[in-house]
Amino acid sequence: MSSTEARPVRVRFAPSPTGKLHVGGARTAIYNWAFARANHGTFILRIDDTDPTRSTEENTQVILRAMKWLGLDWDEGPEVGGDFGPYWQTERLDIYRKAAERLVADGRAYYCFCTPEKLAADKKAAQERHDPFQGYQRTCRDIDPAEAQRRVDAGEPHTIRIKVPLDRGDVVVHDAVHGDVTFEANTLDDFIIFRSDGTPTYNFATVVDDSMMGITHVIRGDDHLSNTPRQIMVYEALGAPTPTFAHISMILGPDGKKLSKRHGATSVEEYRDAGYDSDAFVNYLALLGWALDGDTTIVPRDVLAKSFSLDHVSKNPATFDLKKLDWINGQYLQAMSDSEFARTQLVPQLVAAGLEDGADAESVYAAKPAWFDLLASVLKPRTTLAPQVVEKSRFLYWGEDVQFDEKSVSKNLAKDGARGYLEAARDALSTLDASGWNAAAIDAALEPLPDALGTNKRKFYGAVRVAECGNQVSPPLGESLELLGCDVALARLEKALPLAK
Repeated sequence: MSSTEARPVRVRFAPSPTGKLHVGGARTAIYNWAFARANHGTFILRIDDTDPTRSTEENTQVILRAMKWLGLDWDEGPEVGGDFGPYWQTERLDIYRKAAERLVADGRAYYCFCTPEKLAADKKAAQERHDPFQGYQRTCRDIDPAEAQRRVDAGEPHTIRIKVPLDRGDVVVHDAVHGDVTFEANTLDDFIIFRSDGTPTYNFATVVDDSMMGITHVIRGDDHLSNTPRQIMVYEALGAPTPTFAHISMILGPDGKKLSKRHGATSVEEYRDAGYDSDAFVNYLALLGWALDGDTTIVPRDVLAKSFSLDHVSKNPATFDLKKLDWINGQYLQAMSDSEFARTQLVPQLVAAGLEDGADAESVYAAKPAWFDLLASVLKPRTTLAPQVVEKSRFLYWGEDVQFDEKSVSKNLAKDGARGYLEAARDALSTLDASGWNAAAIDAALEPLPDALGTNKRKFYGAVRVAECGNQVSPPLGESLELLGCDVALARLEKALPLAK
């Protein structure tokens, strides 16, 4: 039975540094963080690095960077400290050993000397006699403790097993997502908590850590649900309160199978590098299994931190929908002010692409904020993902040497009358001086020309647009010319004349 009601909320996210932080792990971290914040609790980051062959310091740093990009600030853990450290399992091995030995001394665990061959033979014999109990046959359970200690002291290889009470009965997991889940007693054997190589098993180490760190709620993927009855046995043996469990469903790909690399990017850093906004990404992942209500899609971080609750978490698997993620990302971009979009999205992308030269995005922005804000106002409504601004902006950095799209030239400049359109546009725009060079004045100067030339707007503006931007598809013409500046815009019209008929 859970006994967490009266305790301040303490939750943890405990990734294994055997690889990058993937989407499923990130969602688990978000739910833990949001639950802690919504309940004025404590969010702990713990590194479960007891897999010596796969855990690396590099992967630990990757996970920390991903957590920081997600904005999931932790209250205890690496780089922060806390009263319940260390927060790396490899630094807690002595704690696990002492806890296991204490259980042996208390008669709640025992030394087991069975060899792998003995275990295999016992299992085969149980199968042959159709024994309903197929687990460890408890061969060493009743060895006299003094004899067992003598064998340990003599160096005989051994493990340590939990002593599951024979009258324990079924284990009922009171899960905040799935409700009561019952595991039959005959599935519970005296499982190993300490291996013969002197390392703890996962089900033991995680319970020792969670109990010592005062964890009140364990929020994790439902692939851990099958571990829970064994972990409850450890809680009971330790005499520690059992936390509230909440097992969240897996994330599926569009094909209904578990999300994996075959569906595309799976790690957090891949989405960061692709240009997604971290707030939008957190918003989207939160919705994969949780809902604020039945309708709201945009859930800002502060709302998530105030409103998250386990009773709104679905037990059904969620499907990862890249189109929905892109839409949500676009909504976050549209909600930004022009200056925020310019500083956080536009300029960093231009610097990364080499179009802008500077030590950092902030200094580049500070050099001409009005220009970047204007460009932001033009591009923001046309952007769902930050890197898209690079190609949409590239024509502004060509100077007088426009890089023409051949199809656009053929369709718009290599047509009878195009030369006259460019000459008329040049002459009209030449009447504007630099101080009056803005989108409104430019549009006003060009607006009467199609009628005066006896042509339609499509033909006229198509020719001018290709001359100025190199392509028939570009941001609004007036704003584009304002961004180019008077001298460059006029020079481009002049240089395009030989291409026009």
